[in-house]
Amino acid sequence: MYAAIDASDLNAFSQLHREQAEAAARDADVSKPLGGVPIGVKELDDVAGWPSTHACVVYRDKVATETNTNPGRARDRGGAVLVGQTTASEFGGVNLTRTVLNGVTHNPWQHGRTPGGSSGGTAAAVAGGLVTLGTGGDGGGSIRIPAGFCGLVGLKATYGRIPLTPDARLGAMTVTHGCLSRSVRDTARWFDVCNGHDPREPLSLPRVEGWEDELGTHLDELRGLRVAVVPDWGAAVVSPVMWELLEEAADQLIADLGMVRVDGVDTELPRMGAAWSVANSVGLIEKLQDHWPGCADDLTPEIRMAMEYGQGQYGAEARMKLERRRVELNEKMAQIFDTAAGGVDLVMTASNPDVAFAAEGPLPDTFGGIDAGAKINGRLTFPANLYGNPAISIPAGFVDGLPIGLQVVGRHFSEQLLLDVALTAERNRPWPLTTVTAGTVPA
Repeated sequence: MYAAIDASDLNAFSQLHREQAEAAARDADVSKPLGGVPIGVKELDDVAGWPSTHACVVYRDKVATETNTNPGRARDRGGAVLVGQTTASEFGGVNLTRTVLNGVTHNPWQHGRTPGGSSGGTAAAVAGGLVTLGTGGDGGGSIRIPAGFCGLVGLKATYGRIPLTPDARLGAMTVTHGCLSRSVRDTARWFDVCNGHDPREPLSLPRVEGWEDELGTHLDELRGLRVAVVPDWGAAVVSPVMWELLEEAADQLIADLGMVRVDGVDTELPRMGAAWSVANSVGLIEKLQDHWPGCADDLTPEIRMAMEYGQGQYGAEARMKLERRRVELNEKMAQIFDTAAGGVDLVMTASNPDVAFAAEGPLPDTFGGIDAGAKINGRLTFPANLYGNPAISIPAGFVDGLPIGLQVVGRHFSEQLLLDVALTAERNRPWPLTTVTAGTVPA
């Protein structure tokens, strides 16, 4: 494995911990659910004794004193072997993985394209066959976006499903933790191991058993469900060529499961991009305020811009605006998922507005030849973060040799239904895998 990582040109890992991993592998308890399985740890997830850089030059010498719950449970409950830290976008603030500290991370399907962000290194490592699984976090799409770009399964769970402890700051209440994987079963097993309440985070959810064991047992519940297929979810602009394939995949999946497509449902949502950005900037300001503006030249352009904009914008008025918008969104999402009032059970849309863009950036504002008017690539994924409901990205084909993802959005606590939707897609139309040297769709 380490030989493959050393030979790879993906730049998916920022730090490797060989001796520690090799010792853990020798003593691995293979009777545990993830016993001996090598996993990557997103560098925004702390592991005691490892660097805690936030993917930023400013923190390059900081060392973690505690281990985050997500990788900690995978290791301690699951028996996984932590092999090293996967690259991430700086402070998790943008959906490509290119930093001053670590350089540029590439998509295994095509060198020079991004694996997305902020969990881009994990996505590249898993899709590239360097590790089986890796940790991820999703505050605005940071699991689903890389999953869509790299042909992986990416489940953003209901808010609180895996605790954010030990440093569980509620903030804008948008962040969830999870994994990126190549299969639905691997994702289910991950949540079997890592979900469950932590008293240090009062809003974390009670433990739920049977994620893997119950795979495929919810098909009767899915039959007859009402589904909206939405190309402009969150006021997003989506590439027409890509959407044509995604709509076909959605219709096939609906037919496979005996669900019912419902057109004409009002799925328009209030715009949340600016409010989300300002609300989440408070964490960034906290981390950088003692170093700003002296650190400006050490930051990526996106984070530097966020600091310049956010410091003057965040305050009581911005917080009140966020809460007003959030109430509007909550009301509208509840209406969309109210079948008694003509709503639907599931929404199917795109995970990304287009295929993976240039690994070095900049963020695009044109998708499939259509000008989106702004470089906001997370409009498709923001809503589930703000509402706190689950959504999953499922591999759904290719455009120009690059993977595309179908996003399925459900009600709160419906993860196991979403996993069975994804399992049906995986069984009926298995998605190909790539290796560190692949760049084309397998025959």
